[in-house]
Amino acid sequence: MEAPILSLFWSMMMFFLFVIWIWVLISIFADIFRNKDMNGGVKAIWILFVVFLPWLGVLVYIIANGGEMNERSMQAAAANERAARDYIKDAAGSGGSADELAKLADLRDKGVLTGDEFAAQKAKLLA
Repeated sequence: MEAPILSLFWSMMMFFLFVIWIWVLISIFADIFRNKDMNGGVKAIWILFVVFLPWLGVLVYIIANGGEMNERSMQAAAANERAARDYIKDAAGSGGSADELAKLADLRDKGVLTGDEFAAQKAKLLA
């Protein structure tokens, strides 16, 4: 006599294990390509090892490179965050009206702008 709940439980367990397996494979492939210490030949050997002997290849890769995987992942995340911050700063413009006013005052002090031009630019900036 088969219990449908038990069958459902095992089906769900196998599905989640499959999803986890795919996640591990993607993480390992990403780490292989992210690793700058390996040359192309070593990367190709690791990929062949993981593809043709999946369980053994994954376990050996994690044992050999497990500690460095996290470091490379953290470095990649930090680089992505820096790139995003730089993009946001570029898209938002310079420091704002205070920086622009300081630049205008500097130009006025150097004689590049007259007092009237400075006042007009300041009013335009603050409006």
